[in-house]
Amino acid sequence: MVTTLMTLSTIFFSCAKEGDIISKPLPTGDPVVLYTMPEESQPHEGTWLQWPHEYQYGRTYRNRLDATWVAMTQALVSGERVHLIAYDQTERERITELLQASGVPMTNVDFTISPTDDVWVRDNGPIYVKDKNGKLLIEDWGFNGWGNKAAYENCNKIPAKIAGDQGLQHINLNGVMINEGGSVEIDGHGVLMACRSSVLNENRNPGMTQEQAEAIFTKYLGVTKFIWLDGRAGLEITDMHIDGFARFANASTIITMSEDDLDYWQVPQQDVRTLYAAINKNGNAYKFVKLPLTQHEVVTTYGKRVGKGSYINYYISNNAILVPNYNDPNDAVANSIIQGLYPGRKVIGIDCRNLFANGGMVHCVTQQQPR
Repeated sequence: MVTTLMTLSTIFFSCAKEGDIISKPLPTGDPVVLYTMPEESQPHEGTWLQWPHEYQYGRTYRNRLDATWVAMTQALVSGERVHLIAYDQTERERITELLQASGVPMTNVDFTISPTDDVWVRDNGPIYVKDKNGKLLIEDWGFNGWGNKAAYENCNKIPAKIAGDQGLQHINLNGVMINEGGSVEIDGHGVLMACRSSVLNENRNPGMTQEQAEAIFTKYLGVTKFIWLDGRAGLEITDMHIDGFARFANASTIITMSEDDLDYWQVPQQDVRTLYAAINKNGNAYKFVKLPLTQHEVVTTYGKRVGKGSYINYYISNNAILVPNYNDPNDAVANSIIQGLYPGRKVIGIDCRNLFANGGMVHCVTQQQPR
């Protein structure tokens, strides 16, 4: 189990396997870049999804989410591979029947059989990076169920499983840092945006300083400038992931919400000021595109009311932008604004009403594999 941060001077990996790249102690001088994470809009080989199952939260949970996974797979298969993680062979057969019944072509679909605790592959899945020679590797950051709030041991094994199956080098960071993919946003030009509440939290990385976190992110993600918001711990399970309310639409543009909607999302006022004043690596101010929240509170297909939904948690694939939709009048408004940002890709609305009731949207349950 990964529950505490080891001292940076004595990093040790008890779960290292043959083929792992074992991290050395962090340098004490200037930050060093070893690997760079390609930005989400760059060409993909494929997208990873962890399919919902009944083995953690029951069959009703699974059944309420299946349709969203079918819709995401359908939206993705024309432009890239779709890598589905199925809990076991029985689930693989069930998923295959669901996809075929919905007319989803299976040519670009493949399966990895591995137990998972839940569906949030953005947070627990592999982070693909490239070295200075352009070689693709998998980083395996520590995942502890958002600070020991949920089961995580199966999900924490997924990056190593995929690296082994794909024959890619595996950078084992479990003893270096707990880091969920939804905690960090990169602009592809050396800038990272994150909330301290979900990174420098005692339930993730006790005792870690911001300076230490920045050195780790520089070394393993290739970023050298940081936009830190304080965030707010304890509101929900992620302790305020950045990808729910602010994203890099491109290297010069941040997509976020109005001040009133950020207040509804309970983003601290100081963070709103910091966000709107953000500058890029060259010292230039970002442009801002502001999406609305849903006009009404989201109501699931089974009648549960769960508050207003965000459209910012969308996913960029090769051919399409998968945007969370909620059967709300503002679906069309948000889809149109996002379409204007990505004229070469087709916006596809994905019904996320039931997924949102469980704490996330499209970006939370997808993970890109760069080409």
